Amino acid sequence: MKREDISGMAREAGFIGFDGDNGSLRRFAALVAAAERNKLAQWMIKHSYATGHGDTIEDLLKELEWQIRESEREACIELTDSRCQCAWAIRARGQV
Repeated sequence: MKREDISGMAREAGFIGFDGDNGSLRRFAALVAAAERNKLAQWMIKHSYATGHGDTIEDLLKELEWQIRESEREACIELTDSRCQCAWAIRARGQV
């Protein structure tokens, strides 16, 4: 969640006197966004996923998605004989 999203929700909720330049509200929005990002990062760390350089929740989710895909790909390879064409083909799918 971005600061703009939180500010928009505050405006929609009817914060009295909110003019869009309220410094306290912007700081509050930044704190909420950081707390949400940290919550996701802690979950990733707890479940042995790297957080990379995720500055936003979206960045963290992209990193998590990539790591899950790689884990699934490696699990499929383990089910095959690593010398067969199947394992090679599965690994190749991960190449860009």
